[in-house]
Amino acid sequence: MLNISNLSVYYGLIKAVKDINIEVKTGTIVSLIGSNGAGKTSALHSIVNDVKKTGTVLYDGVDIAKYPTHKIIQQKIALVPEGRRVFINLTVDENLKIGAYNNPSYGDLKEKMYEMFPRLVAKRDQLAGTMSGGEQQMLAIGRALMSAPRLLMLDEPSLGLAPNIVSELFGIIEQLKKEGITILLVEQNAYAALSVSDWTYVLENGEIVMSDVSSKLIKSDEIISKYLGG
Repeated sequence: MLNISNLSVYYGLIKAVKDINIEVKTGTIVSLIGSNGAGKTSALHSIVNDVKKTGTVLYDGVDIAKYPTHKIIQQKIALVPEGRRVFINLTVDENLKIGAYNNPSYGDLKEKMYEMFPRLVAKRDQLAGTMSGGEQQMLAIGRALMSAPRLLMLDEPSLGLAPNIVSELFGIIEQLKKEGITILLVEQNAYAALSVSDWTYVLENGEIVMSDVSSKLIKSDEIISKYLGG
């Protein structure tokens, strides 16, 4: 579904991502792991073209690297950004409706979001800014899903959340894969990412230093010592 070649991302004179190559096959979960500042978020944002970059981004065989962001989103790609970024002065229901601006038949899908995230049901008329971090993260994912994406990109979904909420969210991520949504996951919680994904890329200082089947990497001595607290 997604094939990224020779991708570099620039912030002024700083090259934050350095000629990386990433492949995401349809129906899989692919994770990007690494420490803070490794270039994971920059790689995600390059796909929706809101950072300065060079390289090729093939989506279903079409190079979308130079498409404007709004046109990329119309290709059934959705990004849940780090920090959730829900509209805090709008209700849960209004946030979900905004997510469906490219999907006019959103009615049934909205009710499905409430089934998927039952914590949101009682808060559908509550302002998003008054909810907990975990509830806001669920809303951010639900808002993205309202566009009926084929490719869902998640940037640090577990950041700052309690372990029980993290477990719940990753259960939902696995469920989304079963429903046919392809997922590209950026996650600092390496164990969680490796546990749910099919393939993992390890980024250090803007470069991919390792990639393999996730079930192999989770047993790697190097990964355990660097990222899993071994």
